[in-house]
Amino acid sequence: MKLRSLASIVLHTTRMLLSLLALWLSLGWKVRKARKAFEKELVKAGIAKKDAKKLSLWFSKLKDDITQTVKASLFSWR
Repeated sequence: MKLRSLASIVLHTTRMLLSLLALWLSLGWKVRKARKAFEKELVKAGIAKKDAKKLSLWFSKLKDDITQTVKASLFSWR
């Protein structure tokens, strides 16, 4: 009985970690696409490319903040 419970815990934990990894990779890709599209639209509107890149850095900063929050919540049980 205990071996079955332990195996179930390991299985579900592995599944959760793989899902979180997929979410992290997907979020990174979507943020990259959003930044590029945002920069392109700003350049079309007449803003300098350098300034558009500076403005789009907020997308990456927000992604990093979200990632740090999730990491902190995962490892706060220690």
